[in-house]
Amino acid sequence: MKKFFHIKLATLALSIFLFFPTDYAKAIPAFARKYQISCQVCHSPAMPRLKAFGDEFAGNGFRMTEYESPRHFIETGDEKLSLFREVPLAFRIDGFASYNFGNQGSADFAAPFVLKILSGGELSKKLSYYFYFLLGERGKIAGVEDAFVMYHDFLGSGINLYAGQFQVSDPLFKGELRYTLEPYKIYSSSPGISSVDMKYDRGIIFEKGFSTGTDVVGEIVNGAGIGEAGEGYLFDKDKYKNFMLRVSQSIGKYLSAGFFGYTGKELIQDVIGPPVTSTIRMYGPDITLDLDEKFIVNFQWVRRTDSEVILPGFPSGIMTDVVTTGGFTEIIYSPRGDMSKWYLTGLINWVESDYDPLDYTSATIHAGYLLRRNLRVVGEYTYQFSGYSYGKASAGFITAF
Repeated sequence: MKKFFHIKLATLALSIFLFFPTDYAKAIPAFARKYQISCQVCHSPAMPRLKAFGDEFAGNGFRMTEYESPRHFIETGDEKLSLFREVPLAFRIDGFASYNFGNQGSADFAAPFVLKILSGGELSKKLSYYFYFLLGERGKIAGVEDAFVMYHDFLGSGINLYAGQFQVSDPLFKGELRYTLEPYKIYSSSPGISSVDMKYDRGIIFEKGFSTGTDVVGEIVNGAGIGEAGEGYLFDKDKYKNFMLRVSQSIGKYLSAGFFGYTGKELIQDVIGPPVTSTIRMYGPDITLDLDEKFIVNFQWVRRTDSEVILPGFPSGIMTDVVTTGGFTEIIYSPRGDMSKWYLTGLINWVESDYDPLDYTSATIHAGYLLRRNLRVVGEYTYQFSGYSYGKASAGFITAF
């Protein structure tokens, strides 16, 4: 396997240089309207990133307190029926102007780049729901991505249980809550024609927190993404289910560390050759340093092994024991914490694989300024080092209401 030691050293050096000198649903504006509070209560300094209170609010099934809930429902005289007085809806619109995306040397207007309809709330004392529908993403209807029902404190066990579709990486770092256009690349990296990655999938999540500052999260998923159902209305393409477990621990006031493991199998087949069964393993640590919302460092490292990889476009082309490693370092600086009007974000991605098309390295700088609490203008520049090196730039707006 190729080793790019200079990339790893550069990433580590950047993390050190910046360091020394200086839970699973998403909050939406519908909740701010419901409780008549500012978005700042859950977000810092701007949406979509959640601060600790926002995570706690989501983990409680979108409740501030149990006593405030009844006024948001219609009195039906049936204690088994909960109906909203008003259906909680929110909208998000992103628009950008970009230059040189895909190393094409051209400018482009992309507004709207994203158009979402979001809804979520409590269905009863213990049940809640959340979903969003992408009316437009990159110029096409993308459909439903996040969509699940949550059972808070399942049977009095202290366990929160989720069922639906979500990003497998949500217990680590939520891709939907990042500031940058540039994604967390390692989460979408899968070799050959494998459909197993850490992006969207269908299944269940269970989570439990302990008084020691320890959190345990488990997932059972199809391992087939969120494509359309096949014959027999089945979403899974094989008989296997995949499993992930993450344990994290708070260390003092500012630091937390976690470790996850993922294991599973998938049946993969190209249009010509016979199907093969691949065993997939992923594991790695993650670290977060959070200095009162003013300076945040997130670090993720992942090692993945695939026992069998079918090469696209090559009849009967198979690689065995393919190793992929990678991760990212993300730094967020907000000079006044959740009271900041502007922020800066840096992101370094790297992926190294025996399957060459996955190799990727990039560095991103992103800046945002809040015109309103729920409207910000942003600028971003990413330089891609892998393949033919080139830079890409974008500027635009992100709003939710």
